[in-house]
Amino acid sequence: MLDQIHLLAAVTVLGVVEQAYFSLQVIYARRAYGISPPKVSGPPDFERLFRAQVNCSEYFPIFLAVVWQAGLFFHQGLAATLGLLYLFFRYRYFVSYKESSLGRLVPMYFSAGILWILLGFAAVGILHFFLSHYVGLNVLLFIRL
Repeated sequence: MLDQIHLLAAVTVLGVVEQAYFSLQVIYARRAYGISPPKVSGPPDFERLFRAQVNCSEYFPIFLAVVWQAGLFFHQGLAATLGLLYLFFRYRYFVSYKESSLGRLVPMYFSAGILWILLGFAAVGILHFFLSHYVGLNVLLFIRL
């Protein structure tokens, strides 16, 4: 079983480390700008950094759900590779947003696109499982013809 999920687990751990890094950046910025919680407003540099971290945190559960479903039901290696790409573009998003709000757009579009691809692979994999398991229809046989 572990050989079927080890890549997904590694990408998950890397994603958690990335989220921790983003959170630490907000903590350091709070100290630098003297902004104590629960305040979330301050200089534009702080607000961009804070929004980047919050945005990344909001998308993280979606990422985890689709990367695991795509990996379990479609293909672990492909899902893990797309997961690494997603994490890379989320890092680029964070760094770019910290510099300017317009800079976040390209990495945001790439990371959103990867989520849609992962969702598509998950849906195809789950549909194939249901059709083959409950209906006895193996769609892969039709594709190979």
